[in-house]
Amino acid sequence: MIRPGISSVRSAVLRVALGSATVFSAIAAPRPMTFDDLVACHRLSSPQASPDGKWVAYVATDVDKAANKTDSDIWLVPADGGAPRRLTSSPKHDRHPTWSPDGRWIAFESNRGGDFQVWVIPSDGGEARKLTSVSTEATQPVWSPDGKNIAFVSAVFAEFSDQPFARSDKANKDKLEAREQSKVKARVITKLLYRHWDSWVDDKRQHLFVVPVAAGAVAGEPRDLTPGDRDAVPTSDTFSAGDEFAFSPDGAELAYTATPTPPHSEAWSTDHDLWAVDLKSGARRQLTKNPAADGCPRYSPDGKSIAYRAQARPGFEADRWQLMLLDRATGASRGLTAGFDSTVEDITWIPGSKTIVIAAEDEGTKALWTVSTVGEDVRPLATGGVSGEADATPDGKSVVFTRHHMGAPAEIFRASLDGAGAKALTHVNDALVAQLDLARPETITVPGAGGTPVQMWILRPPGFDPAKKWPLIFWVHGGPQGAFMDAWSYRWNPQVWAAQGYVVAMPNPRGSTGFGQKFTDEISGDWGGKVVDDLMACLAQLEKQPYVDTTRMASAGASFGGYMMNWFQGHTDKFKTLVTHCGVYNFDTMYGTTEELWFDEWDHGLPWENPKFSDHSPHRFAKRFKTPNLVVHNELDFRVPIAQGLDLFTALQRQGVPSKLLYFPDEGHWVLKPQNSELWHQTIFAWLAEYLKK
Repeated sequence: MIRPGISSVRSAVLRVALGSATVFSAIAAPRPMTFDDLVACHRLSSPQASPDGKWVAYVATDVDKAANKTDSDIWLVPADGGAPRRLTSSPKHDRHPTWSPDGRWIAFESNRGGDFQVWVIPSDGGEARKLTSVSTEATQPVWSPDGKNIAFVSAVFAEFSDQPFARSDKANKDKLEAREQSKVKARVITKLLYRHWDSWVDDKRQHLFVVPVAAGAVAGEPRDLTPGDRDAVPTSDTFSAGDEFAFSPDGAELAYTATPTPPHSEAWSTDHDLWAVDLKSGARRQLTKNPAADGCPRYSPDGKSIAYRAQARPGFEADRWQLMLLDRATGASRGLTAGFDSTVEDITWIPGSKTIVIAAEDEGTKALWTVSTVGEDVRPLATGGVSGEADATPDGKSVVFTRHHMGAPAEIFRASLDGAGAKALTHVNDALVAQLDLARPETITVPGAGGTPVQMWILRPPGFDPAKKWPLIFWVHGGPQGAFMDAWSYRWNPQVWAAQGYVVAMPNPRGSTGFGQKFTDEISGDWGGKVVDDLMACLAQLEKQPYVDTTRMASAGASFGGYMMNWFQGHTDKFKTLVTHCGVYNFDTMYGTTEELWFDEWDHGLPWENPKFSDHSPHRFAKRFKTPNLVVHNELDFRVPIAQGLDLFTALQRQGVPSKLLYFPDEGHWVLKPQNSELWHQTIFAWLAEYLKK
């Protein structure tokens, strides 16, 4: 089955709002996309409707390639559309805007002063004021509905957290400075989780603070509301869906997502629970006791309920998140989406306390949906591409949100609750998009293992002629519980790869999300099984296409996708070359050096208990390796540590397999710095050209 995707946007004359100026420009014939075009895009996020409904604040991030950095600023756009205006203009990061209840102020986090602190700025313009000076930084500001407090997050040393703020902050500062100034950089580690993603934890805990405010200024000292040796905000993105804390409508209480407690460890347990803290007394109480994960608390506007999301299976990070409703009077919870076979992400209440907007994937797209508090009545609100970050307008009639797709970066949109009248409020990338020859994505469905349908995106290169033979790039996504979606990416952007003259295929095999939980589950413990059959079925379908040159095919992937490149090395000779980015290579060494153990333990078990733990480990098949392989790995990748890439490269080199290692000492699981990203693209494209364009 083939259905058309979203076609590219081309126009002879385009009206574009850039700052406060309106520009009319004649657009030349479209051209292939380049890396410089990718970094020229304005990256929009975090739309927030003003209390009077007249404005939408959002964040625009721009890349300064020459300076090797990005710059984020806060902008405002009329809620009915029109010319946006810039509110902040520091050369660093201003982000995470939150309106004061009276609409006069916007609080935000910024590192304009060196480290991240909470700042405020008049919403009608003016100078920003620094609100906090916390030695351990302050991020994620959220204004209380009564306007009296701002909550924020700071990662502090737990041993000082029960002291008054002035003493604890000085103790934190002294410890940080002593560590920085010491010539001894050794660490003494006594427990897991000691490092995460690309940073060392160093026994710090993410705590929730509140600071009283009045007239846009500090009215008292910050207070740590969650002292002790426990995180009040999840450290893993896996368990976050935006801010993981929220104020009650009366401003008297904060609900938050707490990480697992001893004897369980957040390194191997997923038992996150909801807690609440009384701002006046500091008393804390547990709201949920589900042994699996709970998170993303959101009070109903009338204060009677808390909506949140919950998983059912302890230890499984990719279990389906369902929407739950907790009755504050009785403490009882009930599910609202038991029959909705997709994972709930963002949660947004609509004024009136009867309707909730959620974001959830749907077969290669991510849509916004509405759910009533009655439950089991999920309806689509905004479909096509990827929509998210919804915020309700104060009249309760519409939502503002971000939307992007494979043919255009994110813009800010507004739609009514019935999905009608969706319109873009910003057009900051339209002029650039109109210059580019962006391919029209198509989706096909292929019978996979056991005849199960497997969806796959196909992107053809600019100037595509079906009568010619074209080289193919076959991508495999990470996760493995993830998906290729009709989405715009700033890391692996298929348009940039297709512009090199390749057909790009993006299959969603077993393990992919958005195709029902059973489909997602069927990769666990079976990394070399049905998922491989699905991928080979998709490749076989592509080989039947008259425009695919089967003698010039390559495959590329990151994380689990990198694992699959390593599996392909020992199990197929279909590809002229492979590109492995931060891929799992050796299950035995991966388990002992990665940080989030629950992932490995769910999918493979414990190495000292499961005799088949390494059955699907690529290193066991190294003697079969013969396909030329580009290996990319990064020193600060603590998820798939650097030894995985070095081990693979050694096996390739020792056996004389043509190979190259691209090593980044200053990147984590992803390559994010602009000039590093440019080198990443240049190296990969040069490697592919060597094998596919001969």
